[in-house]
Amino acid sequence: MGTIPSREEHPKERLKKATKESSRYPFIAQHRGGPLTKNNHRKLMRWARLCAEHVLPLISNPIDPRLVYALQVAKDWENDKVSTGEAMKASQGAHAAARQASNPISIAVARSIGQGVATAHMADHCTGAALFALKAVKQAGKSIEQEREWQTKQVHQLPSEIIELVVTTMINKEQHFKL
Repeated sequence: MGTIPSREEHPKERLKKATKESSRYPFIAQHRGGPLTKNNHRKLMRWARLCAEHVLPLISNPIDPRLVYALQVAKDWENDKVSTGEAMKASQGAHAAARQASNPISIAVARSIGQGVATAHMADHCTGAALFALKAVKQAGKSIEQEREWQTKQVHQLPSEIIELVVTTMINKEQHFKL
């Protein structure tokens, strides 16, 4: 952990220090004091959305309209057509759909979508979309390795400067998903 700031230090400076010491720092957008460019943030959203869309066929019809809406909002956010606030509301809708579902596959798919669209708010949520997608595949009795290979191909479409970040974060977070 960091050092205790002096009383003379300005609150904004303390926040900058705390931000840089956070494990989430590489995912923090430039306009918030981090290194992540807007273009790379949008590409992370695209990757997260693709991961969530890829497992959507695992759930049976009818698909909750909140999930379809959240995926559309994610796509629109990628193209700078909706605000981050709207994406956050869509994420909340997808997570509400997850809470109301009883089928473990539907829950995991809804969580994947919710995390994917939440990438607009905090870029590291993109890995949650991928990990919940893997969980959905596992719940469906399908091959996690095939899904992981598909995700890896997609992650290598990202800009080179963020590929390692995403892969490393996935590895670190995966232990919490019991895959």
